[in-house]
Amino acid sequence: MSHGKLIDISKPLIMGVINVTNDSFFDGSQFRLRSRIARRAEQILTQGGAIIDIGACSTRPGSIPVEEGQEIKRLAKALSVIRKNYPEAIISIDTFRSNVVKVIHSNFGIDIVNDISAGELDAQMFQTVADLKLTYVLMHMKGTPFNMQENPKYENDIIKELFGFFTLRVEKLKLMGVKDMIIDPGFGFGKNADHNYTLLKNLEAFKIFELPILAGLSRKSMIYKTLGTCPSKALNGTTILNTIAIQNGAKILRVHDVKEAAEVIKLTEFLNSQPNIL
Repeated sequence: MSHGKLIDISKPLIMGVINVTNDSFFDGSQFRLRSRIARRAEQILTQGGAIIDIGACSTRPGSIPVEEGQEIKRLAKALSVIRKNYPEAIISIDTFRSNVVKVIHSNFGIDIVNDISAGELDAQMFQTVADLKLTYVLMHMKGTPFNMQENPKYENDIIKELFGFFTLRVEKLKLMGVKDMIIDPGFGFGKNADHNYTLLKNLEAFKIFELPILAGLSRKSMIYKTLGTCPSKALNGTTILNTIAIQNGAKILRVHDVKEAAEVIKLTEFLNSQPNIL
């Protein structure tokens, strides 16, 4: 839901990232000046983005969260600019703190909460989302941003483990009255390259939940480390993996590069509209 209107997910959507932090893993996604925030919001919307996802607390591997007050201050700065220029934009905030959700929603109105911890880092998050009737992205993460990439291991099959993780939380959220949910397998969050590519290859399996699947692959280490490069040179790899994600059932792509993601969606949709001759 957004401003009382349903978000159409009959076709894949793009969630464009605005990081108002000073320590994102990808420098090109950092926007701290008001003028740059405004230009970035315009870029996302004009290039085909349906959702603006604003993050004010870095969750890159090894990071330590900023204080809650600082996160709120950063988000308020960004939202004041975006709401002034694009009052009807669909806004997501990337936070795991329920109080941040309450404060920002009461002052600016938001549509989606993008929670990397699926409620694990704040016991009040589920109730907050239920009370405010917000769309909720619940993402799988093993550990915390600080330690999640320190030799992550899964006792059983990773797909089965994530099935169990999402089943418990989706059922709990439904019982609490949360109707609009999106699941995110959490590429790069407590997962090594083998884990990430296994998830991508089997992404379609998560359709069993009958919820939109979000894929956040953009410029991540599963791309640039595999290619022996760096985040700034990972756009081509991102485009390839976004294409695979769409073909495997993703309905939302969370990206830094909106234009390229829009081209992925347009081409894959055209391809999928063609008949199978043989």
